[in-house]
Amino acid sequence: MPTHDLGTTPLVGFDLDMTLIDSRPGIKAVMEELAARTGVAIDSDLVVSRLGPPLETELAHWFPAAAVPSVADLYRSLYADIAVARVTALPGARAVFDAVHARGGRTAVVTAKNGPDARRHLEHLGLVVDDVRGRAWRSGKADALRDLGAVAYVGDHVHDMEAASLASIPGVGVATGPCSPRELADAGAALVVDSLDELVGRLDLVWPVAGVS
Repeated sequence: MPTHDLGTTPLVGFDLDMTLIDSRPGIKAVMEELAARTGVAIDSDLVVSRLGPPLETELAHWFPAAAVPSVADLYRSLYADIAVARVTALPGARAVFDAVHARGGRTAVVTAKNGPDARRHLEHLGLVVDDVRGRAWRSGKADALRDLGAVAYVGDHVHDMEAASLASIPGVGVATGPCSPRELADAGAALVVDSLDELVGRLDLVWPVAGVS
């Protein structure tokens, strides 16, 4: 893991699902196993078409409210064994981390996903970050970004852009998830890119560093 003076080194925050990793195959497989175990029909293709909100929000579409906490616990107990090996890094994920670190910055993942599962994905894919904050969504992401001292937040969802705005930092929209470039821009993105590879060459637009271009 990179070593920095955590009190003074700027940090760029990243969402996880559909920003850094393509988690759709893993989540789809877990949802299908969940359906088999509970006997509840779940449209797993629909689920992975709208990733972003917390797990409990998605489960509420398929289960009664009273059942959601226990079903979420079951999902998370299945997740590591089923999902992690099925998930790949999105193009540019390693390159953008390397670019931030080369500029003297830190990286953190701030995600609605359970923190231990987020770390499992990062470790499995060799994506090295300085911090991981899980179970965070919208205002919770903003709180984490403020606590981390983030200078920008990169995500694929309109609510990621709202979190950046709430934290008073630039949001970078990556059009690799369920939200279109227009939706990301309308949600307040300071910059919208098609991929993290594109962001590598445009970091200075959202995180200017003296003497670096």
